[in-house]
Amino acid sequence: MTGSVLVIDDEVTLGRNIKSYLTRHGYDVRHAATGREARELLSAQPFDIVLLDMRLPDTDGLELLPEIRERSPAAAVVVMTAHATIPTAVEAMRGGAFDYLTKPVALSELKERLDRLQKGAAPTGPRPPGVDAGLVAILGNSPPIVELRQRIARLLEAEALAGALSPVVLVIGETGTGKELVAQALHRGSSRASGPFVELNCTTLPAHLVEDELFGHERGAFTDAKERKLGLIEAATGGTLFLDEIGDLEPAVQAKLLKVLEDRKVRRLGSVQELAVDVRVVAATNRPLELMVARGTFRADLYFRLRVVELRVPPLRVRNGDILLLARHFLDESAARWRRPGIRLTSEAEVALEEHHWSGNVRELRNVIEQGVLLCQAEAIRPTDLALSSLAGPGEHPTALAGAPPEGLSMEAAERSLLLEALDRSAGNVTAAAKLLGVSRDTVRYRMQKHGLTRNRDITRPGG
Repeated sequence: MTGSVLVIDDEVTLGRNIKSYLTRHGYDVRHAATGREARELLSAQPFDIVLLDMRLPDTDGLELLPEIRERSPAAAVVVMTAHATIPTAVEAMRGGAFDYLTKPVALSELKERLDRLQKGAAPTGPRPPGVDAGLVAILGNSPPIVELRQRIARLLEAEALAGALSPVVLVIGETGTGKELVAQALHRGSSRASGPFVELNCTTLPAHLVEDELFGHERGAFTDAKERKLGLIEAATGGTLFLDEIGDLEPAVQAKLLKVLEDRKVRRLGSVQELAVDVRVVAATNRPLELMVARGTFRADLYFRLRVVELRVPPLRVRNGDILLLARHFLDESAARWRRPGIRLTSEAEVALEEHHWSGNVRELRNVIEQGVLLCQAEAIRPTDLALSSLAGPGEHPTALAGAPPEGLSMEAAERSLLLEALDRSAGNVTAAAKLLGVSRDTVRYRMQKHGLTRNRDITRPGG
């Protein structure tokens, strides 16, 4: 049995789905649809993890939180909330919650969070700062990954000695390399570890909503602004704001973010008052910001303000020796998750893993191993069970961008061409294309909309 979980959510269907999914993966799960039911279950037994919705029919999540801490003090409380109530979730974290998830909740992501908690990430009280607190999650023994951990450790040690404001950090790396793990390590190893860790993926929302999410708004700021809303910058005060895919920010939002970084003040939309914020900003991108600056699509002043400290996450293909280490780690995780004890990789499968180009990096490796565990009918995973992608890695198979103009490609054209390539290979299936590219389904849909592509048309290359 992996651990005991209490799900407190009045959405009965969601609660049942979470319970069913986690039970299949070895968790002992109970579900409460009201505060009263939750109190009864908490009185009957302690829990390792509590998933808490902020809005219940007979109580408020913030009101219930102290009772959870009292009746099950060792439990890690994970708040489930919608985007509009993220500041409430942050307030809950200050009141003793460990983490939060935004709805709609992806069951696979939920399980990953719980698995990490079960491995010892859950605190019995406020999380103490410690340089190694987040570094343990960055696995690998290759020189590039060892150097990355050492750079993070040196930065955190310098911050601890200086006691100054945390510098802005720019994390650069290809898709799937683990940039979020670096951001988490910076947060958990710093004096801000007991504060909130707030994340925004700049590609998952339309441009006009990104600005509202970051800065918030006052009541009446625009037609649908019926009440005041705190932005994520303000909500992350005392903690860390992680801006993933920073290269996709619109120019107007870039200018506002630059002002926040320089003045450490934020102004909600529709307000004339500036509010001081104490927040550490970690930005990440897989795009060539220097090239974007040269082409005028990214502000030079913001670029230099972001890279006060620059950390580069190495792609998997240059991490000699780490592929099999990570593969065996993911194999152990998946074997426990899907109840396949004793399953192993054949020597041929290990050779295939080491020779693969890994365009999707660590994320692709994890997915390949899990698929092998799921679909392998024997006790040993063979190369044919791995379903390795044929999508070319960076710098490989230049013919993948057939039809490129002789004078070269712009970033927009290259992105569109790669998207077309993935959609072409997946016969227009967005989910399959996302797997090939090593990104989320929502990211592919957003970029299809950005380039004016639909699922059933435009999946043919120019001249094809």
